[in-house]
Amino acid sequence: MTDSNETGTQVKDSMLEEMAQAGLLFGRKKSKTNPKMKDYVFANRNGFEMFDLEKTAAKLEEAKAFLASVAKTGKTILFVGTTPAGQEVMKEVAEGFKAPYVTHRWLGGTLSNFETISSRLRYFIKLKADKESGKLEKYTKKERTKFDKELERLERLFGGLEELTAMPAALIVANTDAHSIAVREANIAGVPVIGITNSSTDPEGVDYLIPANDNSISSVRWIVEQLAQALKTK
Repeated sequence: MTDSNETGTQVKDSMLEEMAQAGLLFGRKKSKTNPKMKDYVFANRNGFEMFDLEKTAAKLEEAKAFLASVAKTGKTILFVGTTPAGQEVMKEVAEGFKAPYVTHRWLGGTLSNFETISSRLRYFIKLKADKESGKLEKYTKKERTKFDKELERLERLFGGLEELTAMPAALIVANTDAHSIAVREANIAGVPVIGITNSSTDPEGVDYLIPANDNSISSVRWIVEQLAQALKTK
């Protein structure tokens, strides 16, 4: 008969191995380490920091517990990942939950000037719907060309945010250093931030810190898919 503690240890070891294989382990150069991240580093190899994956796993569980509680409320989660490591998985997971996402460029004021942004977003959604329904066909060719150019511009600004109908209950950020403006706006708006944070990054303002490699597609994907599991809780 297998002891429950032994089973728990095996599950934990298996998870840590998965994390290592996905590349979560690797931080940035030691010379760039932020002092506030030192507690999450256990070693240095060839000049690069190595994360303590047990601590990363613990922080991940905290983030998942929070997201599970948000999921029960049915409130909106905003996914943010504009770097190559996060773009694909953020869009994929967000669309799976019919949630808003930003994968190209964070639009300044998205949270700190939410009412104005919401107004422009509603205009974009209506214009897009009018084009799809054929309502713009009554205009001249020159006018339709103008509408098309406007739609292209608005798509660059608001594409992915169509589901952002209210202030989000939380932000999931694939790289908190690259998205410092989004983190700052969330702090101002009182929106909790769950963020993948590398060893060189100042974790200030990140409510649920996940210390890990934010520059690897496999690392970011593994973490975001773990967070997605928590969002399936109803």
